[in-house]
Amino acid sequence: MSGYSNKAAIAGYGATEFSKNSGRSELTLAVEATLAALADAGIDPAEVDGMSSFTMDNNSEQEIFRSIGGRDLKFFTRIPQGGGGTCGPLLQAALAVTAGVADVIVCYRAMNERSEYRFGAPMSGLPPTSDNVVFAYHGFSGLMTPAAMIGMMMRRYMHETGATSLDFANYSVVARKHASTNPKAFFYGKPITVEDHQASRMVADPLRLLDCCQESDGGVAFVVTSAERARSLRQKPVLIRAAAQGSPAGVLGLAGYYRPDISPRDECAATARQLYAEARLTPKDMQMAILYDHFGPSVLPSLEGYGFCAYGEAKDFIKNGNIEVGGTLPLNTHGGQLGEAYIHGMNGVAEAVRQLRGTAVNQVAGVANILVSAGSGVPTSGAILGVDG
Repeated sequence: MSGYSNKAAIAGYGATEFSKNSGRSELTLAVEATLAALADAGIDPAEVDGMSSFTMDNNSEQEIFRSIGGRDLKFFTRIPQGGGGTCGPLLQAALAVTAGVADVIVCYRAMNERSEYRFGAPMSGLPPTSDNVVFAYHGFSGLMTPAAMIGMMMRRYMHETGATSLDFANYSVVARKHASTNPKAFFYGKPITVEDHQASRMVADPLRLLDCCQESDGGVAFVVTSAERARSLRQKPVLIRAAAQGSPAGVLGLAGYYRPDISPRDECAATARQLYAEARLTPKDMQMAILYDHFGPSVLPSLEGYGFCAYGEAKDFIKNGNIEVGGTLPLNTHGGQLGEAYIHGMNGVAEAVRQLRGTAVNQVAGVANILVSAGSGVPTSGAILGVDG
């Protein structure tokens, strides 16, 4: 254990609207989200001295810093792995604040992933980096999209556990149910049925269209500072009880097919072990979870990897209202990336903040601890967030 648990906190968050065409630049989205997060916390932008984001973000830290009126940037860092990086910036920020490297750190992600470029498109013509050579190798077999690559993993998971497409439908229906009551969600007012899921076209066997996340425009930002300072600010502090990254042997970016278990679970389990040890908590201490749903079926092995149920039991765990508000483990109460938006999981962290503050649209009663995960099928990350009793 590194000793940073509960010493840093999310003091503010901000987000733009989520859409299919924002009508403005990614830099504008990033600045809007950052200023909203600072205003939410009640911190002057001039106090920002650290920034943390994703290597895939197209916005320069320096440009955002200049645009908000920053004065002295001391700390700036980026996390790779795309969606697997969701909680990495929180880990970097918590460690930096605890070590005294910086005092006010903005974690951000902004993207016009629908209107300017498409993450779901076949990966071709990429520069010859080591990761891209792996993608090129699998491309010869037709595995050219994230859906195809995760589909391979989930087909094996189905073979080993007996999970079916109907089981996957159960998660998609709940995600859209939560989105349908969330005014910020793209699919607000648009629930689906199991029949809708089963009738949706096949994208990459076994993944149907309604198993796949959206391509979205938008931005989300968080302000991380010391827990001590956060307690004197405008909002209830959301403590970073733990954050971790996990990449056990055999995990590759969307192509970990050379290990005994190719389903996207081992990386979750590796992250989970660190989280529970640092926070000194267990899965039973979580009142709900935000699990990354780039593809809805991947939520099932994530539930198992993070210790919420045993191997092969997730298909039954998600039935009978267990993952809805009022259930055993409410899950993705904002609608997830299937229903609200796909901002590389950062909008899921925002939902965790709202739930812990008690301001969520689909509020869960008595929330003190939430596990938040990043993308699986890649080297991943996770966090446990909580509030003072």
